Amino acid sequence: MKRVRFRDTAGNVRGGRWTVEDGDPVVTAAAGPYGRIAFGDESYDPDEVDILPPCEPTKVVCIGRNYADHAEEMDSDLPDRPMLFLKAPNAVASHGKHLTMPSGKERIDYEAELGVVIGEQCRNVSESGAMDVVAGYTCVNDISNRDDQRQEQNWVRGKAFDNACPIGPLVATPEHVPEDASIELRLNGETKQSSSREHLIFPIPELIAEITSYMTLEPGDVIATGTPEGVGPMEDGDEVEVEIEGIGTLKHSVKIP
Repeated sequence: MKRVRFRDTAGNVRGGRWTVEDGDPVVTAAAGPYGRIAFGDESYDPDEVDILPPCEPTKVVCIGRNYADHAEEMDSDLPDRPMLFLKAPNAVASHGKHLTMPSGKERIDYEAELGVVIGEQCRNVSESGAMDVVAGYTCVNDISNRDDQRQEQNWVRGKAFDNACPIGPLVATPEHVPEDASIELRLNGETKQSSSREHLIFPIPELIAEITSYMTLEPGDVIATGTPEGVGPMEDGDEVEVEIEGIGTLKHSVKIP
């Protein structure tokens, strides 16, 4: 199942299913002619409604340097345990929006990531039981303000500013997303990142076990599992697409004052 949150034509916030007919491509950035959003006996073209973030996290737990090739391009050592940092709810943004970035910065980067959406309140979860608390997967862009990130250790200015975490467009249950699902980012139509979740250093069950040994995860919380090589800067007016096999494509544009 692929679940989506949206605001309908009457302004009501709904939770529905994004359905695709047999033979249709995976849900795309604009959905085009493919797929319908269903709520009860109502059905909508995705272009007719306002797509919202597919979940409402109390926090986004991000993983740093979880791809060896990204650690190498950042001239960083591989971590011996998952590197954790947080983004707050103010950072969450949705599919299809024109997102305003901090002004006066030399470099604001894109980072395509697989997001794990938590389905139930959990603490001290074992690796063997980790998938029991997963509601599904989504696309994430872990936008990074490198100017301030390089000057601080906690990365609040660098990672947790408004609109720093676009998520969506939907949550796909685990059976839709292969173990070797491809992850790709395109900037103005040009592929900049291309990898697979099979290259994660720390796999999802290990991440969940590690995180919940320190903190309680709530329903709707998101784990951003790390980005592969190819990160780079965005400029004013750029169009960004994060596509993950089995989920679809998160699309947004950027405004940099």
